[in-house]
Amino acid sequence: MTAAPATPLASPLPAWDLSDLYPSPDSPLVTEDLARAERMAKSFAQAHAGTLASLSGAALAAVIAEYERIQEILGRVGSYAQLLFAEDSTNPEHGRFYQTVSERITAIASDLIFFSLELNRLDDAVLEAKLEDAALARYRPWLRDLRVFRPHQLDDQLEKLNHERDLTASQAWIRLFDETVAAMRIELAGETLTVSDTLNKLSDQDRGVREAAGKAIGKAFGDNIRLFSLITNTLAKDKEIEDTWRKYERPTSYRNRSNMVEDEVVDALVTAVRGSYPRLSHRYYQMKAKWLGLPKLQHWDRNAPLPNDADRLIEWPEAEKQVLDAYAAFSPELAAVGRRFFERPWIDAKLRPGKSGGAFAHATVPSVHPYLLLNYHGKTRDVMTLAHELGHGVHQVLAGPQGTLMSHTPLTLAETASVFGEMLTFQALLNTASPAQRRIMLAAKVEDMLNTVVRQIAFYQFETLLHDERRGGELLPERIGALWLKVQTESLGPAFEFTPEYSVFWSYVPHFIHSPFYVYAYAFGDCLVNALYSVFQSGHPGFQAKYLEMLRAGGTKRHKDLLAPFGLDASDPAFWNRGLDVISGFIDELEAGG
Repeated sequence: MTAAPATPLASPLPAWDLSDLYPSPDSPLVTEDLARAERMAKSFAQAHAGTLASLSGAALAAVIAEYERIQEILGRVGSYAQLLFAEDSTNPEHGRFYQTVSERITAIASDLIFFSLELNRLDDAVLEAKLEDAALARYRPWLRDLRVFRPHQLDDQLEKLNHERDLTASQAWIRLFDETVAAMRIELAGETLTVSDTLNKLSDQDRGVREAAGKAIGKAFGDNIRLFSLITNTLAKDKEIEDTWRKYERPTSYRNRSNMVEDEVVDALVTAVRGSYPRLSHRYYQMKAKWLGLPKLQHWDRNAPLPNDADRLIEWPEAEKQVLDAYAAFSPELAAVGRRFFERPWIDAKLRPGKSGGAFAHATVPSVHPYLLLNYHGKTRDVMTLAHELGHGVHQVLAGPQGTLMSHTPLTLAETASVFGEMLTFQALLNTASPAQRRIMLAAKVEDMLNTVVRQIAFYQFETLLHDERRGGELLPERIGALWLKVQTESLGPAFEFTPEYSVFWSYVPHFIHSPFYVYAYAFGDCLVNALYSVFQSGHPGFQAKYLEMLRAGGTKRHKDLLAPFGLDASDPAFWNRGLDVISGFIDELEAGG
C-alpha cells in the first residue's frame, strides 16, 4: 500500500529549487569545488601552520579571510548535500551523495584543524596587540567566540582524530536515526502514513482519530524502541567520553558555550519555567479538560482543537498574504526581504514520503541565500510555522553581510526573529478576530507557547536526567521511558494521565539525537521575544530600527549587547518572569472568559 494522499489543498504548494547551489549531485561544479577546496586547504596548512604568532595584525586578518573563503566553499557543498537528503532521505542516491560529501568535507577540513587551535594558543596580550590593526579588529567577535573553547581544546593530533572519526561515530548514528524514521510507515484506518502525517492526526477534531493515531505512533516507535534506545545510549556515551576529555563540568556545558550563554543564565531560565508550571501549563490544561468535557486528558488530547474550532483549511496564497501583511505592518523592510522567499523558489512546503519532518530554515552560505522546509497541511498552526521559519530566513539574509564566520547566531539568539515573526502574525490575526475567534486563537497561541517554553524545558530536563544517569551505565528502554514520564507528569500537571504507549514518545524527537540540549534555546528565544515584544508594545522609541540592527548583527554580539538598547538583561532573573508573564496574561484572559 502506498502512502496516503496529502491534505486536499486546492492551490499548489511550492517546492524549492536547489540549483542556486548546484545544478545536480553529479554536476562537475560539485567535483570542481571540492577539488578547489582541497587544494586551498592543503596550501593553507603548508603556508600558515606554525606562523600565526609571528604575523602582524594585517597579515593575520588576510589569513583569516583566506580561511573564510575555504569555509564558504565547504559550506556551499555541504548545504546542498544536506538539503537534498532532507528533501527525500529514502532516496538511496541522496543518502550516498550526502555521505560521500560529508566524508570528503571531513577529510578536507582536517587540514584546517590546526588553525583555530593555533589561534587559541596565542597569548592574550599578543592577540590584543595584533587586534589594534583595523583589518583584524573586524574579526574580533569571531576570535572572542573561538577563545571560549580555549580551556577545552585537546592537542592537535587528538583534535584531528576526533574530527575524522566523527563520520563513523556520532554522525553515523544520526544518519541511522534519520533514515529509520523517514522510512517508517504507520497503518491507520486503512491508510499507510508517514510519521509526519500521523503526528499531524494528533490535532484532529475527532478524538477517536487522535486516539488511534496516538496508539499507532506508540506501537510503531515501540516496535523500534530497542534500536532507538541503542542509538540514544551510544550517543550519550560518546558525548560523555568527549566531555570528559575536554573537561566540561556537566553535559550541558558545551551547548551553553556554543550558545555563548553562561551556565547560570540557562539555570535561571530553567528554574523560572519550572517554577511557573502551576500558573502556566497546569492551569491551562485543567481548563482545557473542562472545555473538552473530560475528567482527564490523555496525551493525544494535548494538541486537540477546542470545541467550535473549525480550523478551516488555509490555502497557501492566503497564508503567504497573512504572514507578509503582518511583517509589513511592523516593518516594510522586513516584509520586502521576506517576500523574496515567495517570489523565488526558496521554500519547500510540499507533503511527500521521505521528506524530513517538521520545519527548518537552512542559512546555506552568505553568497547564496537561505532555504525553508515546511510540511504544510493548511492549518492555522502551519501558518504560524511559516511565519516562524520566514523569520529565520529573513534573519539569515540580513546577517549575511557579516560573512561566513560571523553571520550565524548562537541557537539562543537564532530563535529571536522567528518567534518575533510568529508573534507579529498572531497579533495581526487576533486584532481582526471576533470574540469567539479570539478565544480560539488565544487558546491556540497559549498551547503553542506552552509547547515552546514548558515542553522544551521538560525536554531539557529529560535530557539532563538521561545523560546524568547514562554515566552510570547503559539505560534500558523501560528506564528511559520512566524518565520521560517523570518530566511529562511534572510539566503537564494533574490534568493528564498517560497510557502506556506514551512512554516511547521520547524516541521521535530528533533534537535529542541531532543536537543534545538544543531544546532550551526555543524556551530562551520565546521568553526573550515575549519580553522584547512587551517593550515594543510599550512604544519604545525607534524600536523597529533597533530590531533590524539586532538582526543584522548576526553572531557579532552577545545577548547582553543585543538586548541593552531595549533596556533588557537576560542575566536578571526578573527578565525571564517578564516573558512568562505574557503567557500567564493570555491564560488569565481565557480564564476570565470561562
